[in-house]
Amino acid sequence: MANTTPAHEDGHQPLTKTVSAASNASHKRAKSFRQETAKEFQAREKHPLAGHFGHLTSDQESAALEFRKELHEKGLYTPASEKGQASHDDTTLLRFLRARKFDVPSAVTQFSDTEKWRQETKIEQLYDTIDINEYEQARSVYPQWTGRRDRRGIPVYLFKVGHLNDKTMNAYAKSTAHKGSTTQVGGSSKTPDRMLRLFALYESMTHFILPLCSVLPREHPETPVDSTNNIVDISGVGLKTFWNLKNHMQDASTLATAHYPETLDRIFIIGAPSFFPTVWGWVKRWFDPVTVSKIFILSANDVLPTLEKYIEKKNIPKKYGGDLDYDFGMLPNLDEDAKQLLSDMQHTTESGWTIGPIRWVGGDGPGARVVAVGSENGRKRSTVLAIPDHLPVNHVINGETGAVPLNFSDTPGTLGADLTAVKKAKAASGKSLETNGERSNGALPETTVNGQMEALAIS
Repeated sequence: MANTTPAHEDGHQPLTKTVSAASNASHKRAKSFRQETAKEFQAREKHPLAGHFGHLTSDQESAALEFRKELHEKGLYTPASEKGQASHDDTTLLRFLRARKFDVPSAVTQFSDTEKWRQETKIEQLYDTIDINEYEQARSVYPQWTGRRDRRGIPVYLFKVGHLNDKTMNAYAKSTAHKGSTTQVGGSSKTPDRMLRLFALYESMTHFILPLCSVLPREHPETPVDSTNNIVDISGVGLKTFWNLKNHMQDASTLATAHYPETLDRIFIIGAPSFFPTVWGWVKRWFDPVTVSKIFILSANDVLPTLEKYIEKKNIPKKYGGDLDYDFGMLPNLDEDAKQLLSDMQHTTESGWTIGPIRWVGGDGPGARVVAVGSENGRKRSTVLAIPDHLPVNHVINGETGAVPLNFSDTPGTLGADLTAVKKAKAASGKSLETNGERSNGALPETTVNGQMEALAIS
């Protein structure tokens, strides 16, 4: 005989109640997510530099000390000493702490995972040897620096999603399938080659664009620039394109959040199609509330007023109501401060920019150098492009005799950078360099120490 006992009397909830319960749970999670997002947005708008170098609370300073200590004990960090600079600058360490709300054990775990990933991918070596054509191919399908900064001095990137159609992405995928320089360097890595090329661009951000922006005139020069603003144009993008890009974007977001935390300040989404609210419902699930709180979805009428709140009109591309002659695909259009600082840049294109990866070496003192790296025609580059003059050294501590400070690093804007620069300045005269006792016209040693190309060897 068939069992006629109602399902809920047999210890199970009826389907209608199960669906209702699941719906309520989903609603509560969504509400909690929105509340956390709003909370993060309000806190950041009120105190944008909270948790950054030079703006730490006493508790955060204590957490930073504990973080360094634990990393040192685990062999993940080497503090600065008379023998050399710290293995990692303060700005990097603070990014990991902020990402974990200054929870030291959690930050240690994330930092450890990142160090393991960097070793497996050989990301430093990849950046110094990647073929410049492969690098430029990657740059063509990811956000690009406009050459301008926002009102706080943070670099402004532009990304047009519309050109990432099937033809473009298939061609890019095909190019990454060949055994290029990234495959040769990171061949044993579990990270796909297309992702390694993306992270070469992240290395460009951390090794050149952020250090450059850190030494340019701006409010709060004591705090290094460590994040970017992004204008993301999705006008003309169909639902099929969004769906096809889903895995690609999700992988990139996951790895970037894990290994380059807190490098995003804001994202301004422009040109959202009518179906975007539906798409956004599942896109935002890729991110945590902190990241979602940094995303602005702008209507056509809100684009210029909102952008101008954060970016001067002269630094907003003309397409979005500003005065800047820049469109996606162009090389950076540097502002006057950057042009003046890099006025002696050599080996450039007509726009005054060098294609391929670049490193900023030497902090914000007289030893600063702009160096072209990567490979060209199978030969590794290590050429000094520019020797910036008149850098804003704000806090040299008694020349060389000052005590080694807690914040001793080579990052522009930190005390360690100035002390390092004072030492390096001894050997810097004119525009030729002295390396290991020999004069050089620009070629650098082909070695990297602590992730930075050493331009000068000075005792």
